Amino acid sequence: MAETPEKKLSFQAAPGAGEVSALLVRPPRAERLYVLAHGAGAPMTHPFLAAVAHGLAARRIATFRYNFPYMESGKRRPDVPRVLEGTVRSAVAAANEAAGDLPFLAGGKSMGGRITSQAAAQAPLPNVRGIVFLGFPLHPPGKPATTRGDHLAGVSVPMLFLQGTRDNLADLDLLKEVLRPNRSATLHVVQGADHSFHVLKRSGRTDEQVLDELTDQTRKWAGGLR
Repeated sequence: MAETPEKKLSFQAAPGAGEVSALLVRPPRAERLYVLAHGAGAPMTHPFLAAVAHGLAARRIATFRYNFPYMESGKRRPDVPRVLEGTVRSAVAAANEAAGDLPFLAGGKSMGGRITSQAAAQAPLPNVRGIVFLGFPLHPPGKPATTRGDHLAGVSVPMLFLQGTRDNLADLDLLKEVLRPNRSATLHVVQGADHSFHVLKRSGRTDEQVLDELTDQTRKWAGGLR
């Protein structure tokens, strides 16, 4: 089965932050669209995000991937929170212009998911019915803490957390503690996966199988949303 083509787009990021690139992947008979933000260290074109986008397309979920301004300009250091969160809002607005007939999910890989939820905690994101985290970065490596999850209590839509058991940026016991009071949060644990959703050979699984798990769980969870 041929992959769904990627349509190149662009939009104005946060006010004063310039224009950024985006990629729309919309399969035939799409049922939803996922506004998908990249992590801190790799752009929207990273192979993992591309694989997620095409895996979801095979499951009738379109994606709108985009760059943050610092990544668009080739910088290593992420933009300040105001710019990151403003870009999330601009991305959702641009996605609504491109495919607003579909109900939306939003979120992303690591930092991208966290920033999306921070924006959503401040004010609802238009047409977004749920947030999907591909590895929520609860704390720096080796420094367990929960403060990065404090804002999650202010998110008004359901949330899906896809987390690996070897993720050194999210102690699972601490994450469960953060999510316990939130009835709209669902945690799906991916056995043997690290923060990049890579599994060791001795696990008996492959990265491709993990990708199928991520995309299957996203579709299953999204199917239960209103």
